[in-house]
Amino acid sequence: MTDQQPPERRRRKGLDSPTLTDVAREAEVSSITVSRVLNSPGSVRESTRRRVEAAIDKVGYVRNMVAGSLASANSRFIAVIVPSLSNVVFIEVIQGLQSTFEAHGYQILLGNTDYNMQRERELVKTFFGWSSSALVTTGLRHEPGCAGLLQQWPKPIVEIMELGEAIDLNVGLSHYQAGRRMTRYLLDTGYRRIVYAGTQMGGNYRARLRYEGHRDLLTDTGREAPMCEWETPSSFELGGQALDSVLEHHPSAEAIHFADDILATGAVLHAVRLGIRIPQEIAICGFTGLPIGQAITPRLTTIASPREAIGRIAAEQLIARIEGRPVEHSQVDVGFELLVGDSA
Repeated sequence: MTDQQPPERRRRKGLDSPTLTDVAREAEVSSITVSRVLNSPGSVRESTRRRVEAAIDKVGYVRNMVAGSLASANSRFIAVIVPSLSNVVFIEVIQGLQSTFEAHGYQILLGNTDYNMQRERELVKTFFGWSSSALVTTGLRHEPGCAGLLQQWPKPIVEIMELGEAIDLNVGLSHYQAGRRMTRYLLDTGYRRIVYAGTQMGGNYRARLRYEGHRDLLTDTGREAPMCEWETPSSFELGGQALDSVLEHHPSAEAIHFADDILATGAVLHAVRLGIRIPQEIAICGFTGLPIGQAITPRLTTIASPREAIGRIAAEQLIARIEGRPVEHSQVDVGFELLVGDSA
């Protein structure tokens, strides 16, 4: 595990959240008019309503849903936004977060985006309105409106699962390097015709980053980097279907680099049912390091990410900020590990 110190980030503690008065000043209307737009927009002229709504977005105002609280109020809740609740990866991250937060007397408010950035913005607005003490959000890419809200919020934020230029705190790993590392292993082992297979690559851009690392290494060595993609969530069943599809459309493929262990495990189990020898006829590898991949035969070759540790470290960073203690490293690279099994 390595720690990195990125450029200095803005100080967040002590800043005030935008108020209804700030919106009124920006829109050049009364506070009563702003209140009417929020509570009964139909009673306000359209031109005025649009001006007030534009001011709300510009100043980053969100309604405080805690009755009687001040704009700077805190709660014992910490908001957590993840892209999936069906993916065991995020369940383990949540476990790391929850155990640490509960040890300090905090509970989580949990939101799921289903890899939809617009939904992330709505969740952010809702959670800010409930006076969350801090926010954990997945990834570094946000829809512009959401990014604006995050930039203006005065409380601690940690962006998890990947590394890069963050708004505040950052805990994760390089997915580009993880994809490249697995492909380097496959090449060093003797595989040359390698197909990448993943799901929902438009929203799940971390899987796409792994593909880009995979692709760039193959391109650098003069090889093609075909990719097969599906729009349904990862599942064991889809992994089996993906194996069939790759064998049909890429019959000369020597190895399949799956975007995650769920797909890869499903492919291995399907191959065993069909009597396809792994890795003699086709090699299979994944990403995540799930226990099930290490329990099947042949044992899955994969990249392991420290999922529970990501949640635990992120929670420790936020608690330190909330309690006014210094955070030594605002960016933490948790790294990854190549697990060589029997499937590749």
